[in-house]
Amino acid sequence: MDKAQQSATSHAGSVDFGGDDEIGFAVHGAVGLIRLTRPKALNALTHKMIQAMERALLQWADDPQIKTILIEGEGRAFCAGGDVVAAYHAGKNGAPAYDFFKDEYRLNRLIAAYKKPYVALLDGITMGGGAGVSVHGSHRIVTENTMFAMPESGIGFFTDVGGSAFLPALPEKFGFYLGLTGSAIRWGDCLHSGIATHALKADQLDMLRSKLIAGENPDDILSTMPMSEPEWETSEQDRALTTRCCRADSIEQIIANFTAAGEAGDEKAAAIADLLGKRSPTSLKAIFTLFQDAEAFIRANNQLSYSARLDRQMQIEYALAEILLQGHDFYAGIGAVLIEKTGNPVWKPASLADVKLPDFVQHN
Repeated sequence: MDKAQQSATSHAGSVDFGGDDEIGFAVHGAVGLIRLTRPKALNALTHKMIQAMERALLQWADDPQIKTILIEGEGRAFCAGGDVVAAYHAGKNGAPAYDFFKDEYRLNRLIAAYKKPYVALLDGITMGGGAGVSVHGSHRIVTENTMFAMPESGIGFFTDVGGSAFLPALPEKFGFYLGLTGSAIRWGDCLHSGIATHALKADQLDMLRSKLIAGENPDDILSTMPMSEPEWETSEQDRALTTRCCRADSIEQIIANFTAAGEAGDEKAAAIADLLGKRSPTSLKAIFTLFQDAEAFIRANNQLSYSARLDRQMQIEYALAEILLQGHDFYAGIGAVLIEKTGNPVWKPASLADVKLPDFVQHN
């Protein structure tokens, strides 16, 4: 069954939670199906989609027929993020999109605390808000089509939607590298770093879907299906480089570490140093500060559940989102990258030394 056929069959048990044609909901056997249906926009999440998803999940939580939630995207993307262009226009019109982010973060927390299996099929482009509606769930399944990134440092924002809960927890500073650079990774990196829980070939998803609809438990299904075992796409040498360079007490030192390695002849390090030099200084300092605090909190409170840890981080992230939505770089970044598409935002302030962030992080 291809994706067009899936879309057609989903209407058999469709349920209207107010998402119009941007998102579809259906009950098939034991599955509550969420399907993101904005393929031309790479299934970017609108406010309407977020609100509809929350209504569906709250209703389905108490529905005894539904054993598992399944979320997937239409077209070549799972979900390329939140609809930041709409947030850009809202802010430019004098009404920053506080409610959008508040509702999105509440949805992320609902997914993390959900009592039923939540299976996300990351079969395509997954970025930003797409991570928020997948990575916090119980089962994150990648395929050979997966392309994952948290690119917010390139648009003057920060790795939100709970990024500060899961990225700092990745091994060997890999999450710091992903968050600061915004680099894209594929299914092997996702699986081995822990972003994904399972890897399947795209042509296996029909079988998984059918078994879930029949009422089988996702753990039982996945324990018997032949799993794919993709290798790391990021080489061992490059992972060692990012680990070594990201072990630092400041973002300035991280950049200095990559710069020094590049000057010593490491081409990968030189490319990363150049990339970081093009990112928003405000974003870099915000992401590093947020991640450094989260990493320390995780070490000191490793007995906490992931959901509890996410609750703490989401409160901090919303405070930071409010600050950045009132600033310059978010609008400069979205404008240059997604509106005018020049790709050359002018950041203010232009240097890390001039970035002054309020003490939004409470060290615990």
